[in-house]
Amino acid sequence: MELLTVENLKKSFGKTEVLKGISFSLKKGEVLAIIGSSGSGKTTLLRCLNFLELPDAGSIAVSGKTLIDCSDATTLDDETVRQNRLHFGLVFQNFNLFPQYNVLGNVTLAPTLLEKGTKEQIEENARRLLDQVGLSEKLDSYPHQLSGGQQQRVAIARALALQPEVLCFDEPTSALDPELTGEVLRVIRGLKNRDTTMIVVTHEMEFAREVADKVIYMADGVIEEYGTPEQVFEQPQSEKTRAFLHGAQSIY
Repeated sequence: MELLTVENLKKSFGKTEVLKGISFSLKKGEVLAIIGSSGSGKTTLLRCLNFLELPDAGSIAVSGKTLIDCSDATTLDDETVRQNRLHFGLVFQNFNLFPQYNVLGNVTLAPTLLEKGTKEQIEENARRLLDQVGLSEKLDSYPHQLSGGQQQRVAIARALALQPEVLCFDEPTSALDPELTGEVLRVIRGLKNRDTTMIVVTHEMEFAREVADKVIYMADGVIEEYGTPEQVFEQPQSEKTRAFLHGAQSIY
């Protein structure tokens, strides 16, 4: 059974069509890498999945439960949107940590507000997650005292604290230098080994090739190529995909 099913998702801003009918599915524990040039719709897709934007058409289902079906005229109320968001975690490219809270506070804040357990249970889980991302010695540090790579690892632990069914990353290494990029990618690799279902928007082609079970190449709001890393990187069917990968090789 598919964990996540996305069918014919469309989104426009004014007269600009950003998503023009996106469909894909993921099984539990699979990693999907989404690649493509700026403006291809990758971030908008993640924002629709996380209900930070509502699509204009299409449907999203998790574990067989339809979260939104735009053919149904029923309008989602704010509480339903909030509940839908809990199926997904989102790690932003610019960390978005709360500067007024230390590392432990950043990871425990949302579970505490949502009453996801006792204070002791929430803190114990946060400590476990921070140990998992290699930051158990930084519990009392504040974001400004951390490197970019450490901040991103806190952001990953914070997203995991709500136990989402699908963890999404929006260019998680784009704000980092090469050394710090490596430490964040190692954490994501470790999550794959723990059977975490993930969608990773990335410009790291080698990482996508090594870690992903499926790869989507997006261009102009559509899926131009969709398949295994071997299919997409070694035997692309689309001329646009071939041109993109050739350009990516010359850059990276």
